[in-house]
Amino acid sequence: MKNNNVRVVTDRIPLQHDGDGSDLFNYLHMAKPGDIIEAQQFSRQWQENELFPTAQKMETIVAKRGSMDLAGKKMITFFYEPSTRTRASFEIAMDMLGGRVIFSTENAADFSSLAKGEDIRDTILVLNRYRPDVIVLRSKTEGDAKRAAEISLAPIFNAGDGVGQHPTQAMLDVYTIKKKFGRIDGISIAMAGDLAKGRTVRSLAYLLGKYSDVTIHLVSPEELKMRDDIKDYLRRHNVFFYETNDLRQVAPFVDVIYQTRPQKERGTEAYPLISDSGYFAINPQIAGMMKQHSIIMHPLPRNEEIEREVDKDQRAVYLTDQIDSGLAVRMALLQMYLGK
Repeated sequence: MKNNNVRVVTDRIPLQHDGDGSDLFNYLHMAKPGDIIEAQQFSRQWQENELFPTAQKMETIVAKRGSMDLAGKKMITFFYEPSTRTRASFEIAMDMLGGRVIFSTENAADFSSLAKGEDIRDTILVLNRYRPDVIVLRSKTEGDAKRAAEISLAPIFNAGDGVGQHPTQAMLDVYTIKKKFGRIDGISIAMAGDLAKGRTVRSLAYLLGKYSDVTIHLVSPEELKMRDDIKDYLRRHNVFFYETNDLRQVAPFVDVIYQTRPQKERGTEAYPLISDSGYFAINPQIAGMMKQHSIIMHPLPRNEEIEREVDKDQRAVYLTDQIDSGLAVRMALLQMYLGK
């Protein structure tokens, strides 16, 4: 039952039951679609030729109040950490396409057998016995999604693994950028905040590395700088990046400010957002420096790093376009992986 290779979506085999689906042995030994584990799995061509067009179609389905394309398909959402947008958008996406969420738990670290010491591998083996067509997994430990995929016959969608990655968030982020600017090539983006432990910026950097002439400004306190593995990846892919501790230095020149919060649940202590040692907050002053057609993004939840006055700015898309993109992209992934 071991699957040592994380398959990309373009190599998928449609998940279909043999016969009437009553033979559990057949179900547990058939091929499954590829897992969504890391952002770097997915090529630029796949994003542009498959993901983005399908997401556009999903927006039409949302406007029509849904479809029955995935009728009979079943999802489990298993989250070891709390979630609002990721869990809600995956579950609503499945419902919007006519599928069912057959089991869902949030904060499973406290309300599942993990609290009794169960290993995640045992949990995944048990969940497979309930015949899901997909398991959406969020964990506290980097690498858990890959470990789960190695033993799960149902595909694993990584909804965040500790300080590791959050690939579907990155997909919705690049989709938002593409919709706003009509391109990703040539984009200049500032990633600000806790870059050492923020998984969304890691995944986004991987996807942006697929494009040309992208410039990334890494804005963080010294102790929360982007980890070297991402910077090495950007160098290998000829992505220009700069590091600074002052958002004011780059706000007038970038197309996107991607703000993040301190990852308190992963040990980041609160740091001054505005002080002599750095400037990391988005407030009306920063917004006033930005280009007219730039945008402000945030994976949410936000704390104090974006002042609420900024919400009124038409360039702020974190409570609007990003949320809409999240539903469309996750619907697209479910359709592409589980649909006919």
